Amino acid sequence: MKYKNTTYAKFIDRRNRFIAQVELDGKVETVHVKNTGRCKELLLPGSDVVLSKADNPARKTQYDLVTVYKKGLGWVNIDSQAPNQVVKEWLNTSPELFENITFLKPEYTYGKTRVDFYLECDSRRIFIEVKGCTLEIEGIGYFPDAPTERGVRHLYDLAEASGKGYECYIAFVISIPGVRKVLPNVKTHPEFGMALTAAKKAGVKVLYLPCNVKPDQLSIADVVMDQ
Repeated sequence: MKYKNTTYAKFIDRRNRFIAQVELDGKVETVHVKNTGRCKELLLPGSDVVLSKADNPARKTQYDLVTVYKKGLGWVNIDSQAPNQVVKEWLNTSPELFENITFLKPEYTYGKTRVDFYLECDSRRIFIEVKGCTLEIEGIGYFPDAPTERGVRHLYDLAEASGKGYECYIAFVISIPGVRKVLPNVKTHPEFGMALTAAKKAGVKVLYLPCNVKPDQLSIADVVMDQ
């Protein structure tokens, strides 16, 4: 995926989960942060960031903050909508893991939950739940960076679907250069780690999807299956 109408700015501060202030062309600009996670190790005063200009000129915030530069690491994409988009683009290439896709539907309702992707490959019935990873510690990715009850519920729903004959995956899209594996952030949300362990025991497979990250682009570079 590639953003349109991007520009560089300097991060100043984050006022709440949704907005931040940046220095753009010598002026202070209020922008929308496309990630409700903490991102404390990324959104530091003075950090270089990339903004994508909104299509709607009447919108209150004219820019979305989508990428931030972390010293010693590189560009990190923090757009929470990007992981699903790059997975959709990847699936449309008929990757080796999911060849012969005959049906593909994003945001598929299963019971009382909504799974990111449902697809059929000949006789295979497959669910894929996507999680974006932006937290890195000493070369390892961690998820989540803030408690996610929704993420826990998704894991138990996948475990249930796996018991009913569906092929189920949780796919961690890693928007951090050089990171190829994600561990559950049990310090922040131990319940997620417990749910992931239970899901894996129920047959849910874990995929790590390291990405190529550029200031204005994101794409899946590799597929790593959890062992």
